[in-house]
Amino acid sequence: MSERKRSWLDGPQIPSEAGADTPQKWPGEKLGLPKEGPGALASVARRSGGVFIDWIICWIVAAFIHMFTTQLGGTSTLTLILFVILGIVSVIFFARTPGQAVLGMGVARIDDPTARVGVVRAIARTLFTVFILPAALVDADGRGMHDRATGTAVILG
Repeated sequence: MSERKRSWLDGPQIPSEAGADTPQKWPGEKLGLPKEGPGALASVARRSGGVFIDWIICWIVAAFIHMFTTQLGGTSTLTLILFVILGIVSVIFFARTPGQAVLGMGVARIDDPTARVGVVRAIARTLFTVFILPAALVDADGRGMHDRATGTAVILG
């Protein structure tokens, strides 16, 4: 079987963490995740929807706070600050952000899915997410660079 020649339109080719030598039947197979249902990897579109919901929540709260004080900066700065706080606190305590909860997703550790994500991983993951690019670049499993760096994945359930 011949491989199709890649062009710049294909985007970056980031190998999966488990290795890209052999193709997998579904995203997350080599990570030991099911093909569908609870525990399966969430799609990029669903994860983007969760970020959008979280951002809207933070934007509304920021606009409300900005009505009473400008000490924390403008609405856009405050929205970003609230987004970081929301991401860190909600992943530490609930293993999901409100947007992820609405769309039926959560954050899990790849090395030990039964263990909590933890403070350090939640902080690193959220700070990497703020820099858009790491979250937008996905590997063969559909995991963002922020998830690969912290050993986590956004799963259904």
